[in-house]
Amino acid sequence: MKGALAVSMALAVFVLSACGEREQVGEFKRGKYQGKPDSQPWANAPGPAELRGGTWKTGDRTSWEESIKNRQLAQHEHKRIYQ
Repeated sequence: MKGALAVSMALAVFVLSACGEREQVGEFKRGKYQGKPDSQPWANAPGPAELRGGTWKTGDRTSWEESIKNRQLAQHEHKRIYQ
């Protein structure tokens, strides 16, 4: 009887401990690495052609936007079928 009670108590403790949730908000610590800063997408070089990279010029926002528009049109089924 004592063994069954001990097992049920251990099981209850295990089940209840699984219901707890810890805080997931990161804390700001001065002087510590806070992650890589974001850059503008058009400031990066386009990917390689083998991976279907774009054709924009680095730093040119309008050519980047045109490349994105062309990529979206290529993903549209009706546009692709009748090319």
